Amino acid sequence: MKKYAFLNPLILAVPLAFCGVATQAQKAYFIDGYHGGVYGHYPVGYTQFVVDQLKKNPFWKINLEIEPETWDSVKVREPEALAEFQQLFADQSMAGRVEYVSPAYGQSYLYNVSGESIIRHFDYGMRKLKTYFPTAVFTTYSSEEPCFTSALPQILNSFGYKYASLKNPNTCWGGYTRAFGGELVNWVGPDGSRITTVPRYGSEGLEPNSTWQTEGWTNSPKYINDALKSGIKNPVAMTLQDAGWKNGPWIGNGDRGYQPTEYKTWRDYFANASIGKSGQDWHFSQEDMQVSLVWGSQVLQKIAQQVRISENKIVMAEKMATLNKLYRNAPWPQAAIDEAWRTLMLSQHHDCWIVPYNGKPRNTWADKVVVWTDTTNRISDRIISATAGTAGADLAHAVVHVFNTTGNSKTEHVALRLPAGTDPQALSIVDSKNKPVPVQAAAEAGTSVLYFKATIPAMGFNQYKLVQKKPLKTAGAKASVTASGDVVMETDHYKLVLNKSKGGSIKSLVVKTMGNREFVDAKSEPSFNELRGNFFDNGGFHSTAEQPVSLRIVENGPLVVKAEMKGELLSNPYTQTITLKQGDRKIECSLQIDWKANIGIGSDYKQHEKLDPKDYHKPFYDDSQKLLALFPVNFQSPKIYKDAPFDVTESKLENTFFSRWDSIKHNLMVSWVDLYDAQNNIGLALLSDQTTSYAHGENFPLGLNVQYSGAGLWGRNHTLTGPTTMRYALVPHGGKWDKAGISGEALGWNEPAIASLTESPLKEAEKSLVDVTGTGYQVTATLIDGNDLLVRLFNAEGDARSREVVLGGKAGSAAIAELNGTVKEQVAVRDRNGNAVLNIAMPRFGIRTIRLKDFVTH
Repeated sequence: MKKYAFLNPLILAVPLAFCGVATQAQKAYFIDGYHGGVYGHYPVGYTQFVVDQLKKNPFWKINLEIEPETWDSVKVREPEALAEFQQLFADQSMAGRVEYVSPAYGQSYLYNVSGESIIRHFDYGMRKLKTYFPTAVFTTYSSEEPCFTSALPQILNSFGYKYASLKNPNTCWGGYTRAFGGELVNWVGPDGSRITTVPRYGSEGLEPNSTWQTEGWTNSPKYINDALKSGIKNPVAMTLQDAGWKNGPWIGNGDRGYQPTEYKTWRDYFANASIGKSGQDWHFSQEDMQVSLVWGSQVLQKIAQQVRISENKIVMAEKMATLNKLYRNAPWPQAAIDEAWRTLMLSQHHDCWIVPYNGKPRNTWADKVVVWTDTTNRISDRIISATAGTAGADLAHAVVHVFNTTGNSKTEHVALRLPAGTDPQALSIVDSKNKPVPVQAAAEAGTSVLYFKATIPAMGFNQYKLVQKKPLKTAGAKASVTASGDVVMETDHYKLVLNKSKGGSIKSLVVKTMGNREFVDAKSEPSFNELRGNFFDNGGFHSTAEQPVSLRIVENGPLVVKAEMKGELLSNPYTQTITLKQGDRKIECSLQIDWKANIGIGSDYKQHEKLDPKDYHKPFYDDSQKLLALFPVNFQSPKIYKDAPFDVTESKLENTFFSRWDSIKHNLMVSWVDLYDAQNNIGLALLSDQTTSYAHGENFPLGLNVQYSGAGLWGRNHTLTGPTTMRYALVPHGGKWDKAGISGEALGWNEPAIASLTESPLKEAEKSLVDVTGTGYQVTATLIDGNDLLVRLFNAEGDARSREVVLGGKAGSAAIAELNGTVKEQVAVRDRNGNAVLNIAMPRFGIRTIRLKDFVTH
């Protein structure tokens, strides 16, 4: 990310005063280098500048966080400079002068994307860099932005890393890690993995009069002396300069600031300058990531939604391609998969999320995300269609395939899209044994959709047939309208009442499967599922509950019930649908607000002024005043659990509210957040279609960030430019999140069953490839490598005991492989009726990649 010119180290031009003779001889160290790349900032001719500076300053060592694709451009624009730089890079020993500290393909923040995406950033990035720097050794992970997440230790270890840094002292616009510890700590991940790490020291304060720096951005005497006084024997400071800056060595020849200071690569510092190892463990929680973006702004909402859709589609496409390869012997589409991941990883670039408006007109980061995710979606859809198949107008010869890309068998109500003009009322469905299954024709006139209840094996498929007969009437989900105009929706799980007079909010939510327990807090002033926020130019707080809505029943069972409400929020029309499905725990909500014009929403703190970058107050931090969907429940002792990449965090926050840069709290949800009442052992999970923020505190109900409109970073106003659309779901449940299977529920929502009509049926009517049902494991990826099948598992909800994994085929052998490809251990393969059965043990939140040699189905 490009920063202002005042960030250049002009204040270092004159050596700073040094106090104290006793500690003057103690050497300090400095980590210098470059951050950026061809997409963010890497001017033509810059490679030659770096080469010249390295030659001119033989004492200098650098650390690189440069987008891997940058070197494709350098090869064309500066071939001679590239050749010189490759020579300088070649020495990867401790004496070498260049270390690549972040190979991440798209320089993602990491905490805001899926765990599988993180793995691909490292995998694709390392492979790309090896084509230019074949001797590259990836020893230390470091980033100039807060590109960290709690699950990194096991990922880094598996890629062969030895060390990590949790400092980002010169680019803290998006936040920083919590200050903790001394010279080195053992960064312990949620699965118990650990990696030797330089933290943001407990003595490393935030830089005064700055909202983008900690004190560790230079080797100032204060920073170094504070570190020495706190017991740090070998203090280190750091700045990875923006590629394009023409400073050369950041602190001169070690003659600026504290003296003596020596430049180091990170690997050299850890191995030869630091104390070497630490006795201090830091069980780094996701809440130690004190980070925040302009959550709720429309531009960021769209980016987060676009990325989430693409993340889901590409992993589903890989799994579908695996099935197509193994069951149809179709070619493995490696080139297409690589390109789909490439564009997705670029859309996860941190600059897309923090400076979405940067760039030329019609070519901003936000514009690029649209192009990049559209590419990922187009490729993924093509791969999925190649497996699912398509059918012509002749339904007599078509079969219905239903695919399940999760590793757990499931029964799900799916929507089968029929050829245009087909009357779904005249059709029914039977399974492969000609047994009728429950169906429901779409109620909307002219809609050719048939809902049916499908049972699908784990990571596999099932086959059904259309028959020309009207479905039998069956009992199930139903909806009705009361005399007051309220809508009552019922399934086997719920009785839910929508309040017509109060904006369609939920008046009552009775969970039948939990002894008819009422979840709505009737005493709460905000209503359940009400939208409320501060419209600072329009008199303050306003809510959808202020006015009645029109309500209508869209679908009326027996499988699906759907109600639609239409109302106005400050004269801005909105539409919301609530969907319940028989046998399904999810209460699904979709929302669209048709803003008539840009309108201010959120904190009114200096909204009409250009924000001073040095002002600690930022109006976009204050979620309490954004437009929130609120869910007041009658819980006695609520606490929050929230997901993160390969992790779930129990929140220790009293509340999520803050308004200052120096007081950031982690209030993020990647896929879900769960409000749990320990006293009554019940909970309410909230699933979202995007990484965003949530709200909660004492006397403040759980809330989902729906909208912010106002001032953002660098004086940019984040405005409303069109409709707001979003999806979310609620899951009332008994037990804590793990016992209630909330992580699995979110996975199923992100990877729904795929139903299609096809005239090319598979040879077998029903098949499962990877079955981890009941283990607490999830299948995050399947890949084909030659004759081998690779399966990646994540222990989302299980304990550390060994669990059975059943595969629909035979393997010559099986091994657990590290992410860098090395074999960690062999795994015994047992045969059970022609299926390979493995016993896999891993701690909760652990990931394991299994390579099955010469895998064949039968």
